[in-house]
Amino acid sequence: MILITGGAGFIGGNYLWHLYKENIHRNVVCIDNLTYASNIDYIQPLIDKKFVIFHKEDISSAEGIKELLNHYKPNFIINFAAESHVDNSIQNYMPFIQTNIIGTINLLEACRNLKYLKKFIHISTDEVYGSLKLDSQNKFTEQTPYEPNSPYSASKASSDHFVNAWRVTYGVPTIITNCSNNYGPAQHNEKLIPKVIENALNDKSIPVYGTGDNVRDWLYVDDHCRAINLVLKNGKVGEKYNIGGGVELSNLELVKKILNMVGKPETLIEFVEDRLGHDKRYAIDYAKIEKKLNYKPLYTFEEGLKNTIEWIKNDRHS
Repeated sequence: MILITGGAGFIGGNYLWHLYKENIHRNVVCIDNLTYASNIDYIQPLIDKKFVIFHKEDISSAEGIKELLNHYKPNFIINFAAESHVDNSIQNYMPFIQTNIIGTINLLEACRNLKYLKKFIHISTDEVYGSLKLDSQNKFTEQTPYEPNSPYSASKASSDHFVNAWRVTYGVPTIITNCSNNYGPAQHNEKLIPKVIENALNDKSIPVYGTGDNVRDWLYVDDHCRAINLVLKNGKVGEKYNIGGGVELSNLELVKKILNMVGKPETLIEFVEDRLGHDKRYAIDYAKIEKKLNYKPLYTFEEGLKNTIEWIKNDRHS
């Protein structure tokens, strides 16, 4: 039995579909609080097929989480549940503290002394490491010190520390993964890539922060799902694994690529005031998971982007 938190979210939902397509697990329980960023329609076919048992539950509810764990007795838990939009965290950080920190602690506390639990995999972000210099060749490794610069990344860094603390202090069998920027089907359009695609398809202006020189490492969501499966199968409790896509692009380069792919002019680009505390560059060194678990991204950025554009066209413009 595997329990997925945040399974109606972007990465969690794609992970459920990945499990189904690869026929990896037959007993899957999904819990999600169905906030604004959730997409229950995306996973509804899996619920209808009875591949997934769904429960609407908030990980901030300690009693609700304990009841579900006691009832289903999962061997594996994968915690995708999180508030994740940096801009929202700048405007109001409290939901990030409530879900990302308190919610994670509730899950961990409910897992204390569970003999049947083999692995608790906590899905985190490269943003906990802070910002790299644009002119640097450095990348984030598992040994990079934490230096979060936004309320979002601070909440995720805090949750990572609690995950580690509950393993060392209480023996919860945890593993932490830190991924680079994900993209792919069913991502909420508050995020950069779907927002750019949506605006471009509708001939709307595309806002780009500052000069657009901020660099991100892009990871296609299905590659991320495969990496998580490798961690689920062969990852070692107590370890930490960085998962990257190996595609570094400035935001401006990214926007221009999308415009070119959908046949729209670069005149749609509109430079706007930069985000507060905007990190300059993220880059993941995934050598550890490549060496230890044989992970490597399978999708080129062009392939992943094409799939994402097609999904948005079919789903939102049909």
